[in-house]
Amino acid sequence: MLLQILLVAHIAVLGYWLGSELVINSTYRYVCNGSNIPFVERSRLMEHVMHVDQHVRYALVLQAGLGFSLAALYGLIPGAYTTAAIAAVLCVLWLIFVEAVHQLRHTRLGAHLAAIDRGSRYLFMALLLCLATGLLGGGWDMPAWLRWKLALYAGVMASGVGIRLALIAHFRTWKVMAQEGPSDASNAIIRRTYVKATSVLGVLWLFIAAIVLISVFKPT
Repeated sequence: MLLQILLVAHIAVLGYWLGSELVINSTYRYVCNGSNIPFVERSRLMEHVMHVDQHVRYALVLQAGLGFSLAALYGLIPGAYTTAAIAAVLCVLWLIFVEAVHQLRHTRLGAHLAAIDRGSRYLFMALLLCLATGLLGGGWDMPAWLRWKLALYAGVMASGVGIRLALIAHFRTWKVMAQEGPSDASNAIIRRTYVKATSVLGVLWLFIAAIVLISVFKPT
């Protein structure tokens, strides 16, 4: 029964993830192209985008926890229930940390936590790639399709980092707009940033689509 519940949750979280991404992108597009909207209203909507972005973070963490738990319970990685329990505990702790980063983002402590958050993602991507290539767990009886999923999941996380790098120009320009007011030049930068970030988001969705296909067909 536990396996079935976790499997359904794993699928449901994917829908939750994609739905959140669509809401974020749609609202962000409205903000970026809304040069005719009072800046106070645009800024309020931008803050809403940042709140909704948390749902993507939750989904990413939940997929990692559910994925490793399922792999352990299906015997694809060692440890069975012990590994699944460890994955569940780490998932909960990661969720708490992600929420703390969000709630404290406007404080000095929040800036330090955000730096730790970014660093931890790089470490997790490295761990995924090591597992995918066999540098870690090379002796495990892990099927090739699962190793591909781990590599693609690292690609999903890398795309998320890429989106945030693309948005640096947005936040830098947004801060200037808040102080000096919008201009044609600053609005143009915001619109270009939207296109750049959305292009990276398209790559992220391709990685997710590939993960789904591999999960369904399980190629050898």
